Amino acid sequence: MTKVVIVGAGALGSHLVQFARNLPVELTVIDFDRVEAKNVLAQFHSRMGLGRNKAQALQQAMQGLFGTKLASVPHKLADGNADQLLGRADVVVDCLDNAASRRVVQELARARGVPCLHGALSADGAFGRVVWDEHFTIDSEDVEGQATCEGGDHLPFIGLTGSLLAQALKDFVTDGRKVGFYVGPGNVTRL
Repeated sequence: MTKVVIVGAGALGSHLVQFARNLPVELTVIDFDRVEAKNVLAQFHSRMGLGRNKAQALQQAMQGLFGTKLASVPHKLADGNADQLLGRADVVVDCLDNAASRRVVQELARARGVPCLHGALSADGAFGRVVWDEHFTIDSEDVEGQATCEGGDHLPFIGLTGSLLAQALKDFVTDGRKVGFYVGPGNVTRL
């Protein structure tokens, strides 16, 4: 069975897990952060998970709601543990919100030749991207004070981008096609 490792269980990652629950894959989710009240407005986390690690809360929610089993890793991905956390993956999905961590994922995936799918959202809900690594450029720097999609204003947009991320993963797992998407105001463009 294909081992898919999702890095980041926030806005995109949590929705991706929900939409990918029926894929014939073994899911692992990595996230060090905790569920806060502001997260439940735009992430697939509930008040029952408040204060818990996001990866573990998502694991429990998916098991309880859908009977979906997934592994959770409640640690921060860094240079020192990337090989251990990502080393057995057949596919890595980057659902991170910062450039430094994205670089760690990208460098390891490229060094090991592991397919890597990146999901990205603009903080203001203006656009989203679902892009395979060979076509993905990491923003040069994080923007200080950037919003992280924590309010509920962009939930439909986040859900749409998360579902397209799941579709791209499904296409790759089922027949090896690498499709991507650009989600903009009022349109979805297949890349």
